[in-house]
Amino acid sequence: MANTSSRSSLLLVAIICISLAVAAARNKLYQTDNVQESIAIPFTGANDSICKSMVEELGYVCQEHKVTTEDGYILGIQRIPVGRSGKRADKPPVLLQHGLFSDSVIWLFNSPKESLAFILADNGYDVWLANSRGTKSSLQHNSLAPNDPAYWEWSWDELAAYDLPATFKYVHDQTGQKLHYAAHSLGTLIALAAFSQDKLVNMLRSAALLSPIAHLDHMASQLARIAAEDFLAEDLYWLGLREFVPKGQEAAKLLEKICSEPGIDCSNLLTAFTGTNCCVNSSRINVYLAHEPQPTATKNMIHLAQMIRAGSIAKYDYGNEEGNMNHYGQPSPPVYNMTAVPNDLPLHLSYGGKDTLSDVKDVQALLDDLKDHHVDKLVVQYRDDYAHADFIMGVNANQVVYDPLMAFFSQH
Repeated sequence: MANTSSRSSLLLVAIICISLAVAAARNKLYQTDNVQESIAIPFTGANDSICKSMVEELGYVCQEHKVTTEDGYILGIQRIPVGRSGKRADKPPVLLQHGLFSDSVIWLFNSPKESLAFILADNGYDVWLANSRGTKSSLQHNSLAPNDPAYWEWSWDELAAYDLPATFKYVHDQTGQKLHYAAHSLGTLIALAAFSQDKLVNMLRSAALLSPIAHLDHMASQLARIAAEDFLAEDLYWLGLREFVPKGQEAAKLLEKICSEPGIDCSNLLTAFTGTNCCVNSSRINVYLAHEPQPTATKNMIHLAQMIRAGSIAKYDYGNEEGNMNHYGQPSPPVYNMTAVPNDLPLHLSYGGKDTLSDVKDVQALLDDLKDHHVDKLVVQYRDDYAHADFIMGVNANQVVYDPLMAFFSQH
């Protein structure tokens, strides 16, 4: 019993520490040899707006926008309407959607020649950066404050049902054009969920999905799987922790504690969580740490854990027939049917052989769901050396991922 209690305590620490993977850099836990020598990038700090701290000082025009979801969350959106040359965008709008524990800054970390948002702007696209509820730019609500537990009563179901449609419609209405969509990780899941219900596609030209998340049956991330199988997010929820805060002084102490336990390899915690990233630019880690990781809802963590355990892509499970009946009118949560994604929707999927979150077998299961997709509407790219973070922070992603992505956009 004592061993079980000790292990449970350790695993409870683990779930809090998962999102601190990159923060381990401060204690030499983050190790990579990929230091890219590039131009100096001004950085004024995380307390400024994203436009001011990450975009304008590099010579780009940047606008801050707001949109309100149907359930009252006020989301921040950044727009880079022109490249550094000042030439007005002559290509369609592109909406970039971040993944879990991040915000739109994830697309801006590296130099302008290495960051997707800047690359798109300099190539004539009208770039829009989404920020999901709960992140720094999207903490407002019509009636709730972030310190209100009710503010955090959501999972990725709500991101797919409310945040993404509100952002899509805003960009579409502001530009008067259909848009391209590019997303990473959780941003791909919420899009696929919406597409499977035939939502948003009337405003969409094409979608590029980097490290696509749908099926999670084979997730190889040891930390994520342990947390899911031991119901640790559920424990946090019932302890009253509705907001999952991935960084802070107490969490740092817990990180140090877990790394001292036998059997836990903290030589590179990022690797333990995401896989061995080949090409992440370690010279930008301090900028990353100033902005990320961002909080999320504990309920969102529970939902992802449910997917890992159940091996299905379904809505949030309220744990009993009564709860599900109250929310869905049926005893079990409805399933998102990936085979219902319109087979004429242009899709570009890019995934990596070292990614332990978007596992190769799980991506193949998604591709099996898309087996009836029109051949000329589906492009699949596989990078054997890439893991989860390489797709957004890799020093060579501009050539091996973003160039093919833009070639795909240009065809649609």
